[in-house]
Amino acid sequence: MAKLLIIDDERAIRSTLREILEYENYEVEDIDNGIDGLEMIKKTNFDLVLCDIKMNKMDGMEVLEQAQIIKPDLPFIMISGHGTVETAIEASKKGAFDFISKPPDLNRLLITVRNGLDRGNLVTETKVLKRKASKTREILGQSESISKIKETIERVAPTEARVLITGANGSGKELVARWLHEKSNRADSPLIEVNCAAIPSELIESELFGHEKGSFTSAVKQRIGKFELANGGTLFLDEIGDMSLSAQAKVLRALQEHKISRVGGEKEIEVNVRVLAATNKDLLKEIEDGNFRMDLYHRLNVINIHVPHLTERIDDIPVIAQNFLERICDDYGMPVKKINDGGMAALQALPWTGNVRELHNMIERLIILSDKVITENDVRAFANPGGGTNIGAATSTQIAGAAGGSGMSSSFDSFNNFQDYKDHAEKEFIKFKLEKNNWNVSKTADEIDIQRSHLYSKIEKFGLKRAE
Repeated sequence: MAKLLIIDDERAIRSTLREILEYENYEVEDIDNGIDGLEMIKKTNFDLVLCDIKMNKMDGMEVLEQAQIIKPDLPFIMISGHGTVETAIEASKKGAFDFISKPPDLNRLLITVRNGLDRGNLVTETKVLKRKASKTREILGQSESISKIKETIERVAPTEARVLITGANGSGKELVARWLHEKSNRADSPLIEVNCAAIPSELIESELFGHEKGSFTSAVKQRIGKFELANGGTLFLDEIGDMSLSAQAKVLRALQEHKISRVGGEKEIEVNVRVLAATNKDLLKEIEDGNFRMDLYHRLNVINIHVPHLTERIDDIPVIAQNFLERICDDYGMPVKKINDGGMAALQALPWTGNVRELHNMIERLIILSDKVITENDVRAFANPGGGTNIGAATSTQIAGAAGGSGMSSSFDSFNNFQDYKDHAEKEFIKFKLEKNNWNVSKTADEIDIQRSHLYSKIEKFGLKRAE
């Protein structure tokens, strides 16, 4: 149900509009002045606003202007008893969706409201699709460190300052770079990403600056480099600590003079590029070891954003995990699974050597292998057996047993493959649930959300028998 706000200092008009709109099943709130109206817009997610132009305390045009700053996509329909063509044009220029005169024609009013809501929905859908296409996900979390990163992005993104993003693998450095571009004045221009660690040192210069035909053996045609492709936009140099010294020298020149030369070329090409860089290395130590140029470090490190390890912000894990649950289940076209309190506590206790990327993989594994509700036992059972993830007192070759002493403690070496391990975990889980429910098959099937016939098949498959 769409939520509408009416701002008008005439009680009779507010009452009439409210009665009409509520009859059409809209949720309606009204207020008699623009100042309080703006406060309501800040606090409540309205889908559309109908606002009078001539009011006490604050003129409707001023309300429109300030509301556009607060929520630029909120459709405004301006209403006035003294409407002129000039007033309508002015309202449109300031961002109003439409303009209607008092007293409003019923059909015109309802059609305009419906069209305004449709337009708002289209804007929202377009942004969602654009976000999906650009792979720019929200930076999740409310911890102090993440709040500081978000605040820094808001301050730094609109400037031309270069940013060095540091942090461990999988912590979200690329996401920070994407948001710096998304919120910059270059957002409509390309964001070009280069993983310096993935490109052989002999090819990195050609990748960044391009090459002319015949400049080396395999250069059968001219190639445009990443700097040129990013012209007018942003160039993100990921894992810059792995860049060769010769390439570093050329990058430094490009940053200093805003000019590049293709490999094998003599012509200088001007480029207008904002450079963001990221690394998981300690660049100051790399400078000491002679692997990184100090002058380039200072050029890149105008603003430093450090992305903390996931274990340094465990309070953010529930929010991130829930987001992954919803997104992955949606991708798989299945109902969203839940994680109970024990399961979430178990997730927070893991060491997360792979950071947020590892958490994403873990949630995907739990969705595939667990039942409707993900429990502590599921987290213990399906913690990555080959990747070093462990919990509590578990070692890399041993995983703790299920709650209640079900005896599910075993060496990973005893399993030939993951299917064997999965069958073992499934058998112990079902055995534990059956014993807990005194072998009441119907109750156990309901609790673990499978059909009784399916549970009977599992009992037969694993040869489970009730203790004498």
